[in-house]
Amino acid sequence: MPMVNFKLTPEGLTAEKKRILIEKVTDLLATELGKNPETTIVIIDEVETDNWGIAGQSVTERRKK
Repeated sequence: MPMVNFKLTPEGLTAEKKRILIEKVTDLLATELGKNPETTIVIIDEVETDNWGIAGQSVTERRKK
């Protein structure tokens, strides 16, 4: 049972885009790795930019520059 976990900031991440991502990742695992789509799990975690840091700064602060 494959599981793929995405951690993404929510900007522009609509329900439709999530649906497409889940569908395409499931198809990719089936096509390229022979994984059963019926047992493939795709999780999308939305992480606010204040809760995500790179090089000692939050993504919110980095994007202000």
